Amino acid sequence: MKYAAGRHVFGVASILLGIANLALHDQLTSNWTLPGDAVFLIVASVAQISGGIAIQFRKMERWGALILGCVYLIFAFSWVPSIVAQPGVYYTWGNIFYRLASVCGAAVAYCMAVPATPNAKLICKVSVVLQGLCYASFAIEQVEYLARTSDLVPKWVPPNGMFWTWATTVAFGLAGVSLVTGFKALLAARLTTLMLVIFVVAIWIPTLIADPKTHSNWAEGIETLLIAGAGWIVADYLGRKTTG
Repeated sequence: MKYAAGRHVFGVASILLGIANLALHDQLTSNWTLPGDAVFLIVASVAQISGGIAIQFRKMERWGALILGCVYLIFAFSWVPSIVAQPGVYYTWGNIFYRLASVCGAAVAYCMAVPATPNAKLICKVSVVLQGLCYASFAIEQVEYLARTSDLVPKWVPPNGMFWTWATTVAFGLAGVSLVTGFKALLAARLTTLMLVIFVVAIWIPTLIADPKTHSNWAEGIETLLIAGAGWIVADYLGRKTTG
C-alpha cells in the first residue's frame, strides 16, 4: 500500500460526502442541532470538498488534511449533546468514534506531509492509538446491533450473516488491541483497511444501487469508504516506520 493511495481514497470519500450532503440537503454524518444548521451544512460540505481536492496534491496535501481534520473533529463534537442526553446508550458514544477515526487519518496525513518534528511524531503515535480505540468501539457497536449487522451481509456469502458479523466483530476488537499495544500493528491496520474496503464493495455499493433514496445508506456507505481511507493512511504511516 502506497501512501498516495490512502490519501487519494480519503480525499475522494470526503468529496463524495460533501457532494452527498449538498445534494440530499442533509447532514449525513454530523449532528448539528443549533440555529444556523443550513449554513453549517453548506460551509462544512464545501470544506469537505475543498479539503478532499487539496489532499490529492503533494503541494497542498497538508492544508487539505488540516481542513478535513478540523471538519471531522467538529462533526465528532456535534454528537456530544446526544451523549449528555442519553449517556447510557452506546450508539451516541459510537457516533463520536466514527468521526474520530477520520480525524486520525487526517492527523496522520498532515504529519506525514510536514517535517518529522517530535510533535508530529507524537501526534502520529496518539492517532494510531486512538484509531485502535475507534476499531474497538466498532466491535462494541456491532455486538450491540448484532441482528442489524447480520442483515447487512449479502445472502449469497456463505455460511451466513451471523458468522460474518461475529468474525468481523472479533477482527475489529483484535485490531483495536493491536494498534493500542503496538503488537503486529502494521498487519492489523492493513487487514482492517482491506476489510473496510470489502464492506464498501460487497455491502454498501449494492445497497445504494438497490435503495438510493435512503439517506442513511449514503451516510454509512461513504463514511465506511472514508474510514477505510483513514485506516489506509495509518497503515502507510506504520509501514513507513517499519521500512524507514
